[in-house]
Amino acid sequence: MPQSCDSTLQTLILGSGPAGLTAAIYAARSRCCPLVVHGRQPGGQLTTTTVIDNFPGFPDGIDGNELMDRMRRQAERFGTQFAEEEITRVDLKKTPFRVWVGDQCYQCRTLIIATGASPRMLGLENEWELYGRGVSVCATCDGFFYKEKEVVVVGGGDTAMEEASFLARFASRVTLVHRRDELRASPPLQKRALENKKIDFRWDTVVTAIQSDPQTGVTGVRLKNVKSGEEEDFSCHGLFVAIGHTPNTDLFKGHLHMDQDGYILTHDGCRTSIPGVYAAGDVQDPNIRQAITAAGSGCTAAMQAERYLDDLGVE
Repeated sequence: MPQSCDSTLQTLILGSGPAGLTAAIYAARSRCCPLVVHGRQPGGQLTTTTVIDNFPGFPDGIDGNELMDRMRRQAERFGTQFAEEEITRVDLKKTPFRVWVGDQCYQCRTLIIATGASPRMLGLENEWELYGRGVSVCATCDGFFYKEKEVVVVGGGDTAMEEASFLARFASRVTLVHRRDELRASPPLQKRALENKKIDFRWDTVVTAIQSDPQTGVTGVRLKNVKSGEEEDFSCHGLFVAIGHTPNTDLFKGHLHMDQDGYILTHDGCRTSIPGVYAAGDVQDPNIRQAITAAGSGCTAAMQAERYLDDLGVE
């Protein structure tokens, strides 16, 4: 692994979801040729979404892959370069910062981290195959598609309560499946969900399998009571997994300030604990996690990086 880098980039962007690509568009229009490192999932989580109905500017909706492809082409039009490999190491102790992509070392004066967060899944055999076809991790994104349909939500924390309550606006029935006999969610969120007549609770229960049809996607789940061992097939049109996300921040531990769950802490926009390093999108957002908010923070990060470079006197 090389220990030194030959040249210094003005801006290096880690991640190619809506936050990273929006940052690239703004950075490329301000200065020449930022470099975007794709990361584990080029295009981010939106590439696993079939139809996005809530991104402004697309009244008829847009396919997730198409939206991310358009963002990438827009960034390329202004001179953005892309590296296909994954980040393997970072050194943020001094400037210029150093980042290794595979075995290649890059130096940069400003770094924008937009590596996102990965949803925690149930570990079932076909859950990723059915992701976007009845399996979801975002009620705000997909709830509209389940009008007058039955859905299952898995989880017992704040996220699960919020997802179930939101889905109850659309679905005919929401069944919340929780492996324990009490919830971990905050009392106000528990109260709202427990008092909602459209939400049923299945206690001490886990989902052990997802049933599906090749044409329509999810048709039901298999439920197992963890105390009695009894199993049953349960018909539903959608399965919402609400057991949390894991921010993709392992490489930055020990470098940047983070919260207890590993999300990068930002202040005054997208600034991190190290001047010149910015975080945008789901990597620093444990609550909203929407494409439009990620894109907005990508814009903020790029503009703050531009002003930082101006203060350094970089042409």
